[in-house]
Formats: sequence, structure tokens, C-alpha cells
Amino acid sequence: MKTFPKNFLWGSATSAPQSEGHSLQNGKSETTWDYWFKTNPEKFHENQGPENTTNIYEMYKEDCKRMKEIGLNSFRTSISWARLLPDGRHVNQEAVAFYRDYFKHILEEGVQPIINLFHFDMPMWLMEKGGWETRESVDAFAFYAKTAFELFGDLIKNWTTFNEPIVHIECGYLNGAHYPAIHDFKKAIQVGYHTLMAHAYAVKAFREIMPNESIGIILNITPAYARSDQAADQSAKENADLLTMKSFLDPAVKGFIPDPLIQLIQAHDLTPETIGSDKEIIKENTVDFIGLNYYQPLRVQAPENPRFPAQDPEDLFAPYDWPEKRINPYRGWEIYPEAIYDVAMMMKNEYNNFPWYVSENGMGVAEEERFVNEEGMIQDDYRIDFMKEHLDYLYQGIQEGSNCFGYHTWTFIDCWSWLNGYRNRYGFYRLESDKDFTRSLKKSGLWYKEVAQNNGY
Repeated sequence: MKTFPKNFLWGSATSAPQSEGHSLQNGKSETTWDYWFKTNPEKFHENQGPENTTNIYEMYKEDCKRMKEIGLNSFRTSISWARLLPDGRHVNQEAVAFYRDYFKHILEEGVQPIINLFHFDMPMWLMEKGGWETRESVDAFAFYAKTAFELFGDLIKNWTTFNEPIVHIECGYLNGAHYPAIHDFKKAIQVGYHTLMAHAYAVKAFREIMPNESIGIILNITPAYARSDQAADQSAKENADLLTMKSFLDPAVKGFIPDPLIQLIQAHDLTPETIGSDKEIIKENTVDFIGLNYYQPLRVQAPENPRFPAQDPEDLFAPYDWPEKRINPYRGWEIYPEAIYDVAMMMKNEYNNFPWYVSENGMGVAEEERFVNEEGMIQDDYRIDFMKEHLDYLYQGIQEGSNCFGYHTWTFIDCWSWLNGYRNRYGFYRLESDKDFTRSLKKSGLWYKEVAQNNGY
């Protein structure tokens, strides 16, 4: 029996735009996803847009009971900025009523909510002003965060500012997967910097309003592994870790942007516009915990013909195709559970054993209806095996002293996923249709319930 620490969080995660539905209803204003789907629906898998998703807006009471049914003791979701503050200034009272009742029902089922403020869903009114490219976004986000803390702080004790900030930077400004889908490395760095400052000012507001509670940030961790021990490959690994991991992890935990990262972006003429007081704001507003989402590693090598100054991250670190890799063919991601142990040791040895939890881990599979048994239940043993492999390595890291306090999967109920619609499924519950929103429990849900009840396996 592998028993995890007392009060370990066994839970799952989702987001407002991927689960709530009612995307342009009940007072909510347009986000970048609503706008992009309206203007370019052909980019979305089978024309599946953000309108309906999992319909938690109507079904949250039953879904909170489902959380308890599969043994969850914790659950992360997000608030929609565009729903709570449709114009950025005025509160939508219907949204307040919805979220308060939703959160109360989560709590009534004995589940600890962790509420996130931003999950890739930029309000379109702010995007029209430049979004994260403009300094105005920092103040706008701080006001939104303050409003949320004041409205829901009596119910919610554990908050996070952003989910995977690197993603909206890379996908929006480098690889075309999120709106505005442009390619501009310098703008990407500026967007990242404003996101970091928005995070820091949100933490500042939190300290003023809820000084005795906890706030963190959710980061996607793709640990870099170099092709070889040669100096050029090791330099590529360092560049990758600085840009994709330490750029947010170090300021959030240590209170400063690492000097090697500052030097790297200066060398390539990528330095963002800043304000003199920013350094102090970052220093004074570190977090209480970190959530780390882990799905896949990052294999890198030295670029063969890098441009200078760099026009793209691949001028600083190039992808390496590791011949021994094991791949999830549906998502195209490498399955490498060993990295979760490396992450655990990193948090112990490089970050003074800072408290952290696995805030997402999961396996997306297409056409899961192939695996339905005679009783109508999906036999997703592949998902159980995936989780168990990762938990084995997480357990090893905890046994060696890493201060990890929980494990959350992606996701609770199959949800809509950005440009991919419902192609790949991750949930403990199957969403049978995005038209009638029927849910059915998968085998993995029964397995997870047993793990949570036993605090191990």
C-alpha cells in the first residue's frame, strides 16, 4: 500500500470557459474565444465552439453530488472575468448569484474549492485595447481580482491567479493556436511581462483583503531534457527552462526574475517595457503555494542555424525527437512519468521545499466509445495505468521529502477544449453529447474513488 500524506488533496480540475456553457447568456460578454469562433468557425474542430461546453451553468447542483460520488475532496475551477465584469467595471449580479450558489454546493458536498481567476479567456473589450500587450491589462486584472476576493472571499479560502500563463503567451503570440494568433517574439515577451505583473498585483490585492488565506498560481511544467551533455545542448536546456518554467516560477516563489533570463532577453533585444516600481511589487507579493500541471517533458537540442537576435524560441532551443519516446497517439504528447519525480525534487532542492501540488495530470483519448462494456461503462484502463504510473513517481518524490500536498486530474467531466472541441476526452465522467449533456461514469472514476478513500493504492 502506497499511502500519501495526511489531508492529501485528491481532486480534479476544469475551467469556466470549458465547462460552464451559456457563453453569451446571463449577462456574460464576449471573450476572445466567442469572437474567434464567430469570425473563423472553420478553425474549430467540427465547428464546436464555446457556446455550450459541459453546461455546468445549469447542472452544477447535480455535478457537485457527482464530485462526492467519486471521492473528490477538492476541486479547481475558474471564474469567468467576462461573466463577472462584462464591461470590466460593473458587476453582473446574476453571475454573483450563480458563483455563490455553485461554490456553496461544492462546499456542502465536503469538497474543498480552489478558484482560479484566468484560464485563457480574455474579455474581448480588453482585447480590443491590446489585451496583455497593454499595461492597462495589469490594472484591469487587479480590479477584477479585488472584486472577486470581495464577493466570494467568505466562501473561498484558496485562490490562484492564472492557469498556465505560458500557454496564452506561446499560443497567442508564437504558434497561432489562440487569438490573436500572431507571431511576434518581442510582443510575446511583453505579454508575458504584463501577465506576471497582473499576477503580482492580484496577490497584492489578496493580501489586503484576505491576509489569512492562501493564494498561488498554476504553472504548466515541461521539464527540459537535453539531447546530450555537450555544452551547446546544455545551453539549449537552460534557455528552455528559463523561458518556459523559471520565468514565472522564480518570481512567484522567490520574488525575482532570474538574472540569466534578463540577460538572455537583453542579448536578443527582447526586453519588455517596465515601470520602476515593478521589481518591488514582484518581491513583495510572492505566493503561498504553487500548482504544477504536468503532461509531457520537453526534449531539446542546440539549434542548428539559429538567428541572432532570436526571432523565435527555436532560435534558443530546438526540439529533439528522442528515439526511445512513448507517445499518446491521440494527443501527440510523450508519456514520461519519471519527470514528475524530477519536478518533485526540483521543488525540494531548488525552491527550498516550497509547498506545491500536481494541479493537472491526465490522458486525452479520442473515440472512447470503442471501450464501452456490456453495462455501458467505458473501460478506460489506459487512463488508470497513466495515473498510477505518475502517482508511483510522485509517491517516490514525496517519500524523499518533497512538500507535495495533492494530485488533481484533468478533468472531472469531459469538456470542450479550445480549437479541439470534444475530440480528446479526459474526464472521469463521459459527456455523452454536447446537445443533451448526459453524463456517465467511467471505470477510472471508480478507481479514483477507491484511491481517494484509501489515501493511496
